[in-house]
Amino acid sequence: MTREPVSLQPDTKDWTWVLDRPCDECGFDASAYDRHAIPRAFRKNAHVWFALLADPSAGERIRADRWSTLEYACHVHDVHQIYHDRVTQMLGEDDPVFDDWDQDRSAVDGRYADQLPAIVGPTLVAAAYAIGDLYDSVPPLAWHRQGRRSDGSGFTIESLARYQLHDVVHHLHDVRHAARSATVRAYDASATDYLERTQELPAAIASAIGRFVRVVPPGSRVLEVGSGSGRDALALEQAGLSVRRTDITPAFVDLLRARGQVADRLDPLVDDLADPATPEAAYDGVWADASLLHVDREDLPTVLARLARATRPGGGLFVSVKEGDGEDWSIHGNVTAPRFFTFWREEPLRSALEAAGWSVREVVRTEGSEREPWLAALAVRA
Repeated sequence: MTREPVSLQPDTKDWTWVLDRPCDECGFDASAYDRHAIPRAFRKNAHVWFALLADPSAGERIRADRWSTLEYACHVHDVHQIYHDRVTQMLGEDDPVFDDWDQDRSAVDGRYADQLPAIVGPTLVAAAYAIGDLYDSVPPLAWHRQGRRSDGSGFTIESLARYQLHDVVHHLHDVRHAARSATVRAYDASATDYLERTQELPAAIASAIGRFVRVVPPGSRVLEVGSGSGRDALALEQAGLSVRRTDITPAFVDLLRARGQVADRLDPLVDDLADPATPEAAYDGVWADASLLHVDREDLPTVLARLARATRPGGGLFVSVKEGDGEDWSIHGNVTAPRFFTFWREEPLRSALEAAGWSVREVVRTEGSEREPWLAALAVRA
């Protein structure tokens, strides 16, 4: 990693196509976004950046040719200010031509790499709220007022808002390497509340355990990925299984240990998956309820393959993820700090499982506590 300023290749692509179809890279569909929800989306996006800037490594580049999280945040702050000026101009003038903006020159002149995260975070939030308030103030008949870039690309206030929203959402995709640590910090800060609010076993999970034990019979040793409050592990043990509790969040592990249960901190993407109790023996099954949905789309095949290698042939896997497209951050529910989610459709999920060495038995659709759609997959080690 490096903090040394490196000259980056300017982005000269024309991104106006994202107004017509989902982004090929981040999956965000600006055309389908409810216009009235756009101001709130800017505020939510800003809170995610604020959380990402709490990472001590926010100023470090993971690649010399890509901005750090801090540099991207500085850019997003400037995006909000530039678009605030443009929307104001569109409201006050007929078909104005916007001043050119060289974002790469702004990064150099603004010394993005030298800024302080503790200052950038609050100012970014303030800028996001300001542009959100401005969009909120646009009269209903004014959303179609027009403006143009010097290259001839024309916008209405509505299309400009969608274009800007894709910009700041896409840059969260650019820094998704920071999502894992931010999500862990979010759970770490709310672990006690999360434990208290997730004690009741949902009927869908009870049913899934019933199907799981038909593949992984009583007495089997199971690796649980993402034990959280420990609710599922108790139900699995009541069904006759032996469970190794693990979680990537330190506070969850500490809470489980405080209750007298053996638990290990484990990141399934990089850590040794061997069971400390019997390091030479493979697991009979893996239980991953609502945990792998936090794994980046590009990393999930690696995680599934590692879990397959740690499981005996014929062993079982249960995994549940949220159904949908693309990725997003949540700032509501049992944990209010930003958490990263990757959404999946059935066929891509099946393909990822099969390619990783699992034979899919079933994929069941269920509803969460807020009626959001979930996919629950049961598979067997090939």
